Amino acid sequence: MAQTAAAGTPRRSIWLPVLWVVLLLLVAVTVGTYVARDPERRVLDDAARAEATGRFIRLDDGITHYEVAGPDTGRVVLLAAAFSVPAYIWDPLYKQLADAGFRVIRFDYYGRGWSDRIDASYDQDLFVRQMAGLLDSLGVRTKVTIAGLSYGAAMVTSFADRHPERVRALVYIDPVFNNRRPLPPRERSRLAWNVYMVMQRGSDAMAEGQLADFRNPELHPDWVERYRVQQQFKGTREAWRRTRAAIAVAPDQAEQLRRVGEDPRPVFIVWGRQDPAVSFEDIEATMAALPRAALLPVDSAAHLPHIERPAVVGPAVLRFLVAIDLWLSVP
Repeated sequence: MAQTAAAGTPRRSIWLPVLWVVLLLLVAVTVGTYVARDPERRVLDDAARAEATGRFIRLDDGITHYEVAGPDTGRVVLLAAAFSVPAYIWDPLYKQLADAGFRVIRFDYYGRGWSDRIDASYDQDLFVRQMAGLLDSLGVRTKVTIAGLSYGAAMVTSFADRHPERVRALVYIDPVFNNRRPLPPRERSRLAWNVYMVMQRGSDAMAEGQLADFRNPELHPDWVERYRVQQQFKGTREAWRRTRAAIAVAPDQAEQLRRVGEDPRPVFIVWGRQDPAVSFEDIEATMAALPRAALLPVDSAAHLPHIERPAVVGPAVLRFLVAIDLWLSVP
């Protein structure tokens, strides 16, 4: 027995270092793979922002990227984008409104596009504060029309509820609102989220998944690459995770939407009939909460009807905005 034990000792001493070497190699390969796959390799600083078009302004919470078009004397229209796509998602409606004489403002939410990735809770308070701060900094004192696209509808509804004195009219395009839902396990911690987004190609899935917003994605071959630009900046995916975490605990917006609907201001809703994300039942519920709203169903369009059917949506929104002057006497 003594000889057997003594004979086993060298074997343990040989295999233990080997196991450590294998373990270290596995760690090195995992870390190397993570670094190689991670799209977030750049800091969003002044040098990076020099590549962008548009303008930048420092608000209370951070730097906001925005664009302004149209005459200084035009009625102001503020465009609030979707959950993760930057302000370019408003092409071509942004240009159509400006060409028609409106003063049009579009911007990137914090954590998106060329705006700061800030260390904060990405909740409705933050984005309402960003919109109000942007209007204040640009010297906008008159009432404005605010348009919300997809999850931007939640943003503009919160803004209208908290600042009714600043809103002249509302435009919703395929609206999505806060509806409390459990946060998936992979989004509950930063570590799990990073593993999913980098090691399991979640970042690629988010970029490529944007094509699902179109009925005919083949007509938009540059859409994914435009989306990937923002993904190269550190903090982007964490901003998205924090936004989803804030949505998961936010109150349902039904009551807020009802209060907004009690205001006599004009409301216009545009909806793509083939939208897989927003059903006709969803639109009916929104219309019930906004009894004064007018609805434009758009054929042959999914979640982004203003892009897929610009010749239909653009003129319809313009007619609505022009008609506001006939309905309202607010200066």
